[in-house]
Amino acid sequence: MQFSPQAPQNFIQSVSHIEQQLDAVVDHGSDDELFVASYLQGHFAVLARQLEMRADADITLLDEAMKNSLKQAFAQKELDAEDQDKVAALWQRLVARA
Repeated sequence: MQFSPQAPQNFIQSVSHIEQQLDAVVDHGSDDELFVASYLQGHFAVLARQLEMRADADITLLDEAMKNSLKQAFAQKELDAEDQDKVAALWQRLVARA
């Protein structure tokens, strides 16, 4: 059974734009950029799909969800401080362009 998105079209477009930017990093980035983008992509894919099922989804809600998810992961020491900063900075750039 496949679910169709309930989110507004502008949210779906923003998600698609962020996915394209992450894919571009994967395709053209350095090894370091690839690591950061891949890490971020894992969190993003889960949260974006969850929010696409909500009629009230918007980029602000996605940003809050991503920041909370990353904060929890960082609290578990999943990445060192330098990589945490790089992941957070990339997310800020992506969400600002969405």
